[in-house]
Formats: sequence, C-alpha cells, structure tokens
Amino acid sequence: MTGETVRQATKTLAQLGLRARDGRDPAITGLSVDSRTVRPGHLFAALPGSAMHGAEFIPYALRMEAGAVLTDRAGAEQAADALAGWDGAVIVAEDPRAALAGAAALWFETQPDHVVAVTGTSGKTSVASFTRQIWQALGHRAISLGTMGVEGDHHARLEHTTPEPVTLHRVLSEAAAAGVTHAAMEASSHGLDQRRLDGVRVEAGAFTNFSQDHLDYHAGFDEYFAAKALLFNHILEEGEAAVINVDGERGRQMADIATDRGLALTSVGRGEDAMLRILGQRYDATGQDLRFSLMGQAQMVRLPLIGGFQAENVLMALGLCLATGDPADAALRTLPQLQTVRGRMQLVAQRDNGAAVFVDYAHKPGAVIAALQSLRPHVMGRIVVVLGAGGDRDRGKRPLMGEAARDFADVVIVTDDNPRSEDPAAIRAAVMAGAGPEATEVGDRAEAILRGVDALQPGDALLIAGKGHETGQIVGQDIYPFDDAEQASVAVAALDGKI
Repeated sequence: MTGETVRQATKTLAQLGLRARDGRDPAITGLSVDSRTVRPGHLFAALPGSAMHGAEFIPYALRMEAGAVLTDRAGAEQAADALAGWDGAVIVAEDPRAALAGAAALWFETQPDHVVAVTGTSGKTSVASFTRQIWQALGHRAISLGTMGVEGDHHARLEHTTPEPVTLHRVLSEAAAAGVTHAAMEASSHGLDQRRLDGVRVEAGAFTNFSQDHLDYHAGFDEYFAAKALLFNHILEEGEAAVINVDGERGRQMADIATDRGLALTSVGRGEDAMLRILGQRYDATGQDLRFSLMGQAQMVRLPLIGGFQAENVLMALGLCLATGDPADAALRTLPQLQTVRGRMQLVAQRDNGAAVFVDYAHKPGAVIAALQSLRPHVMGRIVVVLGAGGDRDRGKRPLMGEAARDFADVVIVTDDNPRSEDPAAIRAAVMAGAGPEATEVGDRAEAILRGVDALQPGDALLIAGKGHETGQIVGQDIYPFDDAEQASVAVAALDGKI
C-alpha cells in the first residue's frame, strides 16, 4: 500500500476541510503520503516522523507537480526554501495527521455501514476475525482489517496493523463499493496516537487487555494506555457502544473512561458484574466447552479453539455483533463454527506419538504467559516452548520473555525471532538472562524448532511463539522466507520418517 488515491473526480481544499495559508482553494486530484506516488495536482502530506520529518521529501513532491502540501509549522520551516518560489497551496496545521485523516474521509466519502474497532495489547486480531466470522455466518458481507491484512468478503494487503489514513479510507471505500456492509478493524496504539482512525465512523469499540508492549514508541505505561483510550474518548461518539474486558485494573479504568464519554458499555469478564460473564470452561485436545452468561442467562457452547483466553476473545466478538444490531440467539448459534486465526494458537502438526505442535504470535511477556497458561489444560504431559525476541524493539521485555517461558513451560529453547539490525546473540543473551540456566540456546530458528519437535514425548505439546502467521524472518535489511508452521510440519515429517 503506497497511500496514493486513485479517483477521477477532484475536490477543492475547502471540500476536504482544509485551508491554505494564503487562502487559495485549488482543485485536488488525489492524496499522497509517499512522495513517490505524487501525481500532478495531488495533495502531499509531509508528516512528522520518529526518524525524520516528511518535509524532507517536499522538494521531490513539488517536482512531481503536487498541487498542495499539508504539513506542520516545523515542516514548513524545514522546506521554506523549496516552498518560497512555488505557486501551489501550503496548508500548515497544528495536527497535520488529524487534518489528513479528515481530508481522507471527505475524499473517499463511503465506508461500510457498520464499522467496529478493537484495541488492547493482545487479542485484537482474534477478536476482529471472530467478529467478521460471526457476521459472515449471519449472512452479512463482512471483512476484518489488521495484522493479517484485509480478509473476508474483500481482500487487500496492509503494511501496518492500522494503516495510514489514506490507505485506510481507500480500503474501506473499496470494500463498501464491493458490497461489504460490516468491517471489524484492529486499532493499534500507534494508529490511534497518530490519528489514523480519525474520520472513520466507528459504531462500536472493544478493549481486550493491557500489558507491556511498544515501550520503544510510548514513553511509559500511562502514555501507552492513553493512546489506547483514544478509541473511547476521541474516536467513538457519545451514545455509541463499548465492549470492554473488565478483568484487571486497566479494564475497569477503560470502562470508566467509556461511561464518562457517554458510551453504552457491555462488560466482559469473570466477575459477577460482567454482562458477558465466563462461568466455566472444560478443555480437551481439540477445543473447549464454554459456559457463560449473557445478560444473566446461562449459555453453553462448544468452541473448536485452543486456549482459555479464546473464550474472552469470542465473547468480545459476540458483544460487538450484538452492539451492531444482530440478534443474540442467531449470533450464539454461529459460535461453534469459529476457526482460529492463522498463527494464533494454531495446531500445525502432530507427531505419531500424539504430541501436538502449536504456533502462536505471542511476542510479549504477557502474551507468552497467557498462551502457555491457556495451553496447559489441553496438555497431559510437558510443554516445550521455542521463542526469542525481536530486534529494534522494546529491549526491556526481553528478559521478561525468558522469565515467562521459564515460569510457565517445562522445556525452554531460546532462538532468534526477527533480529533486524541488532546482534542476534545479544538479543538471545537478554532472553536467556530471564529464562535461566536450564534453558537451551539455539540461534538457528529452524534447528530450534527441530529440537523442540524431537523433544516431544506422548502427551507433550510444543508451542512455537513469536512469529505466528509471518512468512519471513527479518535479518538486517533482508527478509528471508521462514514460516514457523511449515518448519514444524517438515520437522515432524522428518523425525517420524515420512520424508
């Protein structure tokens, strides 16, 4: 996704909610956030970034005959020389990201009739997918947007969990044109903080949980939480719906924010005051039976899903579907049909001795703990875990990843995740510091998976954590083909003499 619009019509700056500093109001032929996609008459958005300011690319955009430039005061000052002799329109905004989002909404105009957004540290992808699956089972044309791209009744690739506004509004508009009426999207803390969801008409929002992540971007836990809270105190309008997991202090805090905003709250959890309350779970090798209450009425359903946390994800999705007008009895009948998201507690292989291999995207300490704890009731023997930590990301979580594996698995193998520009050995050492002396360090991820599979005895299970659905491993600036599920399948086949 490049962020370039493709339309025949034009709109003036005023029609896009923008005003040039000299008052001119030219016709705009498209929107671009990437200078390489600028075409004659485009509005180029030069936005501040963590590494550099987009104003650095203003001269190139002008050479490509941009018709207008949107930036902030710092960007205008940085590109002052280039803009001085230019006869196009310059818009200087206090918050250019919000201005761009509003312009993108007005440019594309349409979106599916029902849009919901899911935020939280873990579970966003599963909740969005389950919501979409329920809608589809009820006969709606639906999509989910996020880490997995756009899936459902319309397909598109996304480069970010929550894409920049031009791409996001374009995808929503294209989906609506394709007949999609329902969309469930992930709302990342980066996306919320950078105003990427501004202008999207969100009917209901969900909050899953909160734990350490993205502290390489956010200054601390409070700032990280505040970014997620923007879904409820900024994006959602008064009277819209909020579905919030209230287990834990941060969940209750988010519920208070939602009610203070005047949102209609549906609470999910295990406490007596939860509107969608988990009453009990019974596990086996292929799934679980879930007993829960819906507005005080006991319900029982079979879920073909591994992991106790999936019950919370399913009830969050159910709450969103109810909030968007679907009848409870019909929605309940769809739950046994739900399928796990690729790379989310996914059963990818099974040894001849019955031991199972699972792949999960857990790449945060809390997520690793949740995955291992939730897998435990399904496993009669030992749990073996293979995991690492990503480079160029929050360094503080690396020993915590090791501690999570040490405390909740029986056998720990530390390996490379996506080292990116960092020294892989240094990353592994940080994880090993938490994992303890009994953990095994194996740098090559394929070999680590092979060793994990080889260690499986009858009744055991292997969890390969960290990369989930990803099909590449990032080393330096290169991406090498690598699929945890594929590697596990090959290892099982090799060790069981099938290849």
